[in-house]
Amino acid sequence: MDDNDHRAIANRMDLFHQQEEGPGMVFWHPRGFTLYRVVEDYIRREMRRGGFREVRSPQLLSRALWERSGHWEKFRDNMFTLQEPEEERALALKPMSCPGHVQIFRKRLRSFRDLPLRFCEFGACHRDEPSGAVKGLVRTRSFVQDDAHVFCRDDQIEAEVARFSGRLHAVYADFGFDDVRVAFSTRPRQRVGSDALWDRAEAALEAAALAAGLDYRRDPGEGAFYGPKLDFFLRDRSGRELQCGTVQLDYVLPERLDAHYVDAENRKVRPVMIHHAILGSLERFIGVLLEHHRGNLPLWLAPEQIAVASIGAAQAGYAERVAAALEDEGYRAIADTRPERLSRKVVDAREAGIPLLMAIGKREEAEGSVTLRRRDGRQEVLGLAEAAAKLRAEAFR
Repeated sequence: MDDNDHRAIANRMDLFHQQEEGPGMVFWHPRGFTLYRVVEDYIRREMRRGGFREVRSPQLLSRALWERSGHWEKFRDNMFTLQEPEEERALALKPMSCPGHVQIFRKRLRSFRDLPLRFCEFGACHRDEPSGAVKGLVRTRSFVQDDAHVFCRDDQIEAEVARFSGRLHAVYADFGFDDVRVAFSTRPRQRVGSDALWDRAEAALEAAALAAGLDYRRDPGEGAFYGPKLDFFLRDRSGRELQCGTVQLDYVLPERLDAHYVDAENRKVRPVMIHHAILGSLERFIGVLLEHHRGNLPLWLAPEQIAVASIGAAQAGYAERVAAALEDEGYRAIADTRPERLSRKVVDAREAGIPLLMAIGKREEAEGSVTLRRRDGRQEVLGLAEAAAKLRAEAFR
């Protein structure tokens, strides 16, 4: 396995593992789950700033709902199913969250004044992928999507697509991706909905893409089974293009699942449903992130940001107090008070992907300072409060 493969990086950094007893599943270790939560919390804040309200839909839903939505016809070979023991009702684990969000929309009478209505969910999905297809975090049988849906009117489509595109590019830049390509994917051979609905959806999404200033290429036949989509591809440090984000325009599911709102003339009208995700699968995105940065994540993403290393046994207490003070300030800090040479601690911190090391010796303890050492070898002596303040903009998003 290549040293820059995310699985090798994860093993070096002690982030996660996989094993036969959980095929295609992930065992997250403490450091790995810390990284997972940092990514999730960042996206959660971005969605909240974008006017989305977080929801949670069931993991297990009846086959009848999946049949009505069209997912059963499309995905049944990749869905985990079970039968209720005392009833003749088939159930399936969700491969995606959209039908559940339609149920939340339908539960109340919606007015045109309520729109756009934006829901988001960190939806745990399951897909029975072939064993030969699963690969680390890139393709798993259990994953979480930053799934979001906007219910809106036709005249709101362009603004919603532009909002999404702007937020997506800003998020990717924060994660270190500046090269983004867009593909406009049109109707596939296997689809649901009339040609008239598809004509309408493709025209509306293309107009929105043009209005948002997106430079895209066409991918004929690569749309979702319920609507056309814009797919966003990242180019990583190795030059590979990886599809993560997507925005999809859907007139079909609101019709199949009987969603409507009441317009100004008190008539029932079908909303437009816009599906979107910035990261897609959080697991897959973390794999992409690890490979792009070669495990050397920026300070704000690193599972452990600062290692506070004592130079001698006498400084162990001060090192622990410094680490505790940094934790109180919100930093993810650990105290390394092992009876090892400082050079060993520097190497171990680098292997674990810790961006900063604070060396604590007799002088630092006497002065109430720290010697701050970065990955590239640069170092400076700072007071503890000064160091904490100086790093804040770099360490938090």
